[in-house]
Amino acid sequence: MGIFPSTRMRRLRQHDWTRRLVRDESLTVNDLIWSVVVSDTANPVEPIAAMPGVERLSLDALAEAAKEAQELGIPAMAIFPHIDPKLKNDGGTEAFNRDGLVPQAIRVIKDAAPDVGVICDVALDPFTTHGHDGVMDGERIVNDDTVACLVEQALIQAEAGCDVVAPSDMMDGRVGAIRDALEAGGFQNTMILSYAAKYASAFYGPYREAIGSAAALKGDKKTYQMDPANRDEALREVELDIAEGADMVMVKPGMPYLDIVRSLSDNFAVPIVAFQVSGEYAMIEAAAANGWIDGDRAMLESLTCFKRAGASGIITYYARRAAKLLAG
Repeated sequence: MGIFPSTRMRRLRQHDWTRRLVRDESLTVNDLIWSVVVSDTANPVEPIAAMPGVERLSLDALAEAAKEAQELGIPAMAIFPHIDPKLKNDGGTEAFNRDGLVPQAIRVIKDAAPDVGVICDVALDPFTTHGHDGVMDGERIVNDDTVACLVEQALIQAEAGCDVVAPSDMMDGRVGAIRDALEAGGFQNTMILSYAAKYASAFYGPYREAIGSAAALKGDKKTYQMDPANRDEALREVELDIAEGADMVMVKPGMPYLDIVRSLSDNFAVPIVAFQVSGEYAMIEAAAANGWIDGDRAMLESLTCFKRAGASGIITYYARRAAKLLAG
């Protein structure tokens, strides 16, 4: 390596064409997964106060969004349900309704936009009165009973046509149990995207408002989601989930955990998906609304950083907006 003045690092930065030519990573529409909230109460849409620009979508609005995703070339949509509170109970049994909101949403997307992949969250928190991801015994989340529920939920989603089931609950052993059930049920081609490194984070607040679990949540999720201070634990979680049959693994949240994305990318030859969560979205939007940052630049920069860290795909509420900007 030369030294100044024979080496001037700024030479390669002086033109747009040179910057593009030597760029390490390039963000494209192929990297984007559109996170959408579908609701059985929206008519046709309901604004989400904590996430300006994001709305709960009715099934009809979801169909139009799916068509737009297909036109923009967005590879997949990740759907999250907001159900009528009257359908919730302690066991989250609405998650097992074959004619419920999620199976209907899967079919709507597949009918409207056959080329768009469908990713479904597998967890009980949108369906429970207590707001937790699993079955409760007093104050305790019961791991094995919850896994049995998640298996049933995943099978129902697969039957409805879901391409990728994504267990987000962080119960031990759930990936292997879901994989065995999918194989036995004839769904060998259904993929599993495991929320393998999901942290007990403060960045989920706006999402909990979006799906209606914020007011219901009793306590916190620290006994089953990961401690934000831990890195090596993420490696163990991912190794276990890959061994159990995960096709892809996820890091959630995204930007505060880019070091985890990098570590997983360096250590495992599987696709790594990062989730730019609701709190990250809300911070960018709030700062942009106050004129403190350029919202579009900050959004594209944040998404590019996921790529630089090693993510193969990015789940984001910005997917539609980013796709339009990337298309010029």
